[in-house]
Amino acid sequence: MPSVRDIKRRIKSVQSTQQITKAMKMVAASKLRRTQTAAISARPYMNKLEEILGRIVASAGEIAHPLLVERPVQNAAIILITADKGLAGGYNANVQKLALQEASQLSEQGINVEFIPVGNKGRDFLRHRQQKIKTALAGINDVPTFSEAQQLAKLVVDSYLAGQYDQVYLVYQEFVTTVQQHPVSKQLLPLPYEKGEDEVEYLYEPAPQEVLTILLPQYINNTILHFLTEAKASEHGARMAAMTSATDNAEEMLDKLNLSYNRSRQAAITREISEIVGGANALAQ
Repeated sequence: MPSVRDIKRRIKSVQSTQQITKAMKMVAASKLRRTQTAAISARPYMNKLEEILGRIVASAGEIAHPLLVERPVQNAAIILITADKGLAGGYNANVQKLALQEASQLSEQGINVEFIPVGNKGRDFLRHRQQKIKTALAGINDVPTFSEAQQLAKLVVDSYLAGQYDQVYLVYQEFVTTVQQHPVSKQLLPLPYEKGEDEVEYLYEPAPQEVLTILLPQYINNTILHFLTEAKASEHGARMAAMTSATDNAEEMLDKLNLSYNRSRQAAITREISEIVGGANALAQ
């Protein structure tokens, strides 16, 4: 049985760990509130933007824009969005697993795959598994900014237009609730779209093709910003849930340690009393 001193030392260690996990939980909750608001408020805008894109494509007739035209696929890129740090439960592992599955399916079709990891965890994961990495990005803000999305969008669009990739996919964690995230893979380029069907005829000035030329780069920027925000909200939610679980587990451990401490202390006191009584009896004889 551990000594009273050993148990007391372990209690202090668990208490210190609990203070850290509790502080991390509060920080994650604070970050989540801001990022969750940004992610949820952007969804109606993105849905409307997709609807407008479909209407413009329908009005444009034959599609000639390079970001919309599909071509034979020989090379593909997968943008993997993970966290820069751990302690977020299964957040990183789930999205990394999905990215590898996506890469495996493409490779089986004879397609060369390269990764563009966003986040240190994804970069380290891919390097450890000797995957091809074009470039790596890290240090995305807790609430992603438009400039960060624009930087990633420019890298991807320039590579696509230069013919380095024929398809680009984005793998990230979609925010569902505070304690639930869903890893998803979506095609980013060529842009998937559905032609809008509407009885109302729209007139565009300038022509639909010129509107597309202006709209599509902005659409890609906002799409990537939305995905980054969803991923960050999922990260904060996963970390808050993990730290909540860790704090609760530490509390249970402290209850057991305190019980063991009291038992050991009582046993030590009983042993000391027995020794004193035994010594007194020996002197009396």
